[in-house]
Amino acid sequence: MRIAGRTGGIGIAQVLAVAAGLMASASGAGSQTLAALPAVTIPAATVGEARPVPAWVEFCARYASECAVDASEPAQVTLTPRLWQTVTGINRQVNTSLRAVTDQEHWGVPDRWDLAEDGSGDCEDFQLLKRKLLAQAGLPRRAMRMTVVIDEKGEGHAVLMLRTDRGDLVLDNKTSAVLPWHKTGYTFIKREGDENTRWVSLGRAVSPVVTANR
Repeated sequence: MRIAGRTGGIGIAQVLAVAAGLMASASGAGSQTLAALPAVTIPAATVGEARPVPAWVEFCARYASECAVDASEPAQVTLTPRLWQTVTGINRQVNTSLRAVTDQEHWGVPDRWDLAEDGSGDCEDFQLLKRKLLAQAGLPRRAMRMTVVIDEKGEGHAVLMLRTDRGDLVLDNKTSAVLPWHKTGYTFIKREGDENTRWVSLGRAVSPVVTANR
């Protein structure tokens, strides 16, 4: 997948520590108002089942807890100023802390999904780490869905879709702006479902074979 243009990187433990500070800061964000939140938009529609990315299946074999879906959790979150600060802060921190590198350069394979535990990764690794940190901050995993898109250059790319009462928002390593899905300029292909480990189609185009293009 396409990666952000960072050349330096830090370990995941340092990212976790900084993220913890962001969460603590967000806990005192009572002075923020609803006016700071994104406008309410229509969520992305699903149109049936889809095959998961092969590298995702391999990731789940290594990190089963990261792929588990708890049906008792809410499928979307209520976006508050405090939660918005946490989401945007973690998105920005991960984007600026990890060293961007393709899977071919990193692992010698075209596509591998990972948690960037050595401080390096490509697009899906950025998003998986964000989801891990947001889950530690109390967000339900069921509301955070890994999503495959075609980017502005026609290449496979992965983003994290946060499903909220104000619509589906996208966390991306290409930008630190958390945008409504329909304002990203991407073609949305498929994402994790919220009922079990299956994936669902977003009905826009044929899925890329891999999601690891530079």
